[in-house]
Amino acid sequence: MASVESTPVESMPRRELNNAERRIAGSVDAVSPVEGEQVDRSVLRHTLGVDLDPELLSLALTHRSYAYEHGGTPHNERLEFLGDSILGQAVTVKLYRDNPELSEGELAKRRASVVSTIALAEVAERIELGPHILLGRGEILTGGARKPSILADTVEAIIGAVYLGCGPDVATDLVLRLVGPLLADSERFGAAMDPKTSLQEAAARQNQPAPHYEVTSEGPDHDRRFTAVVTVGRVARGEGTGSSKKHAEMAAALDAWSQLTGFVKPERTR
Repeated sequence: MASVESTPVESMPRRELNNAERRIAGSVDAVSPVEGEQVDRSVLRHTLGVDLDPELLSLALTHRSYAYEHGGTPHNERLEFLGDSILGQAVTVKLYRDNPELSEGELAKRRASVVSTIALAEVAERIELGPHILLGRGEILTGGARKPSILADTVEAIIGAVYLGCGPDVATDLVLRLVGPLLADSERFGAAMDPKTSLQEAAARQNQPAPHYEVTSEGPDHDRRFTAVVTVGRVARGEGTGSSKKHAEMAAALDAWSQLTGFVKPERTR
């Protein structure tokens, strides 16, 4: 895919990690969210296709739950904050240049669908990011490496790390490689924006019964996780998780919509 020049965001100088960040990076180079299992991080670096400082990559992969259990060491939320902006800019410029016929409102809807938690979690699954994320024991036990919110946040953190370590042009190219399959599928935009409505409409077109949702939850009140299962007759069964009932149902609906409409997710990157 052709690269898009990064415009409005001003270039930032590469910065050195501070001592605390170096300690966390040096201590977690190859630990998997499955306790005791080792992961070859070079595979992820090859998949990303960028020459990123291993220390910055380690920081980008460090979830706050891991940092909390290891003495309050640095985690990836600041990088996530930065990556969110870089992601939004790159997608905005791409959509603007490629779709001169679309209104501001339609461009905004498409951008929202591509940078949504559901979409970014799909990107993370495609590049098999989950096993590389550093999680606390509690998150490991509850399947944190598969949670859409954690996957999406880590994708943004990696984008932020690439911006700092490699510069804006490389970060923009990475964004477009990661979300390219989503941008290329125009039918998916509506489903990603409102998956429950899209699923209901798809079921009606196929003369299927209305979707039926079942939601369960686990965990303490301050950190409750929801799991939703939606069925459409006997032709589709979607599952999704989230930090709220709404987000879990949306993830499940998009999964079922993909099955019902024959949408095929992009193959995992090897």
